[in-house]
Amino acid sequence: MGTPKALLPMPSAGGSGGGQKTFLEHLLEVTCHHHINFRRVVLGAHAEEVRAQVPLDPACVVVNPDWPRGQLSSIHAALRSLREGTTSGILLCPVDHPLISCALVSTLVEQFHSSGRPIVLPRWEGQRGHPVIFAASLYAELFAAPHDTGARAVVWAHAAEVLEVPTDEEGCVLNLNDPEALKGIRAQAE
Repeated sequence: MGTPKALLPMPSAGGSGGGQKTFLEHLLEVTCHHHINFRRVVLGAHAEEVRAQVPLDPACVVVNPDWPRGQLSSIHAALRSLREGTTSGILLCPVDHPLISCALVSTLVEQFHSSGRPIVLPRWEGQRGHPVIFAASLYAELFAAPHDTGARAVVWAHAAEVLEVPTDEEGCVLNLNDPEALKGIRAQAE
């Protein structure tokens, strides 16, 4: 991408516009919910650059020295930062899936708390998306998941227990992981 994904400016309607939020700032904003008591921002390769550009509460920052091992290592770092028994679940928001809203996060969190399901995720036009919520009862399985499949292995192991929440937010399935994907989204927003 040429810059850390966390620091990329969010696509906005009407052009590029200066001073807009970064991917990370947007995700921090949309994950404010009364059921979310602890937030963690897991930083890897560009930790100091992200810290320098985004005002973060030091208590929420977790630096993952194993970031080259992939996303699962970041999940592990976040889980290790939590005191045992303090959470009912974890809402995973990959930074390369920033096009989600407060409303979607709120719906997922409320469905997680009301359904009793161990995994809750959005579904847009038949595709599963992000963010995903895993119950605390699955933390050990997340730690044991193979690095090549990551958290998906836990989802597959509990296929019958997954609650898929329908949404009209295409952003939940859009992975902005390369310059062409981001360029396409920016072109749509203009």
